[in-house]
Parts: sequence; structure tokens; C-alpha cells
Amino acid sequence: MRSFLFVPADGGSKLDKATASGADAVIIDLEDSIVPERKDLARAATLEFLKRARVSEHRPRLLVRINGLETGMTDADLDAIVAGEPDAIVFPKAEGGTSVVHLDAKLTAREAIAGVPEGHIKILAQAVESSAGLFAAGTFHGSSARLIGLTWGPEDLSAELGAEANRDAHGELTEPYRLARSMCLYAAAAAKLSAIETVYVDFRNLEGLRRDTEFARRDGFTGRLAIHPAQVPVINEVFTPTAAQVERAKAVVAAFAAKPGAGTVGIDGKMYDRPHLARAQALLARQKA
Repeated sequence: MRSFLFVPADGGSKLDKATASGADAVIIDLEDSIVPERKDLARAATLEFLKRARVSEHRPRLLVRINGLETGMTDADLDAIVAGEPDAIVFPKAEGGTSVVHLDAKLTAREAIAGVPEGHIKILAQAVESSAGLFAAGTFHGSSARLIGLTWGPEDLSAELGAEANRDAHGELTEPYRLARSMCLYAAAAAKLSAIETVYVDFRNLEGLRRDTEFARRDGFTGRLAIHPAQVPVINEVFTPTAAQVERAKAVVAAFAAKPGAGTVGIDGKMYDRPHLARAQALLARQKA
């Protein structure tokens, strides 16, 4: 999945518009975009929407961002929406593998009650949104078969730190948040999961989004969170391998296939080794997906 578009759970027609945006996944948000007094209404709206939207033949993946474990609202969220069979839960402020094990157990119990096949609902963890999450980022490996990816969030992290901003005057992340971003990448790689880049909040600045998303792809992220439908085409384009990239990857794979056991191969005067093969295979897998 390349693009993950947030939409408030009480957004009404915005929910339907989000599914038609071209996003690979729509995240129905029960957390930050919903004030406490509207949580119950938003849960009911989420369930109704899931039941209606999931039967569509051509639809994006349907994810729900719940309220985090520390809020005391997680159980109410899950009680309300598991019967709607979302494809995944977005897990905010996930602080290491132990927290994922906790959420997995909650999902397993509710899947059984609702008659949903065990393990159907996956988890995308917002793994580095707090200082505790940063220090626990290396513990996700093997925590749950439900876990499909990790992402991070500079907004909550900067609020915890009491920072004035998380980007400088040029729009670049400042040092504490560059570290958090890198930790998300390393944590995802260690756990053999997809790394999903965080939101780009200046949603009218599509050129800035493109540049920032190209940096994300360069560094190893495979998709990005979005907060506005206009961001989706840019994100999809950047994370879709070009024809030239696909042909080069196929050439690398073919060259190694022609020389089983070789540690390096030469193509057009350039030397490629096993890490190049791994990257080529990963690119072709993304292109197929």
C-alpha cells in the first residue's frame, strides 16, 4: 500500500469521497479528529460505514485508527467496530512489541465474539509517537502475525517534548524528529515490516509533498499517510516504480538467475552484488502489488 488517507469517523460524505480518492487505504479516524463527546456517535458511524463499504468489489483497504491504550477508550472502540471487519487497526502510541501483544489479545477475543476469522484484522502501529515508543522501537519483531507495518508521528512527539516546532524555517525536520524518523525505519527493517512515512501537514504545498515523499522513498519508506485527497495522487505516483526502474530490477534478477551462486554480476559495465539483488526483488514485489 502506497497511500493511507485519514478521514474523520464522523465525516459523513467525506467517508465516501475518501474511498473514491484513489488512496490504497482509507483510515477512519476515531482518535485525534474526534472530540470526546462525539466518540460514541463516531463509533456507530464507523461500524455503519464499514458494513456498507467493505462489500464493494473495488474499494481501498479500510483501516480504523482507535484511541490508544493509555486513554481507556480502546475497549469501547473495538467493541463497536470489530463486527464491521476492518482490514486493519491503526494503533496510536504503540510502545513496543508488548503493547502490540496486548492489542492482539483484545482483537482475538472480539473476533471470536463477532464471528470474524481469527487474525483477519491486521495492525499498523504508530510506533514512534512518544519518547517511550522511541526507546521500545526495536522490540516489535515477532510480537504479532497481525502486524503489517510501522509509522511514526512528530506532532505528538513534539507536544510531549514541549518543542516550539518540529520543522525549521525551510520545512525540514529538526534533529530530534530526524532521529525519530530514522528509528521508525530501523525498527521496521528489524521487524521485517513496511515503513510508512508520516503526514505532510502543509497539504496545499504539493511540490513540497512531492520532494519530501521522494526523500522518503529514497530512504526506504514504502508508503505515506495523507490528510487531504489532493495528496493521494502525488504519493501514489512517487511510490509507484517507473518503467525504467522495473526493467533495471528485472535485469538484475535475471543476471543473478543466470549465474546461480554468484556473489556479483556485471550489467552494462556496472557491478551488482547481493544487496542490489535484494533491492531489485523488493521493487518488483512492490510493482506487482
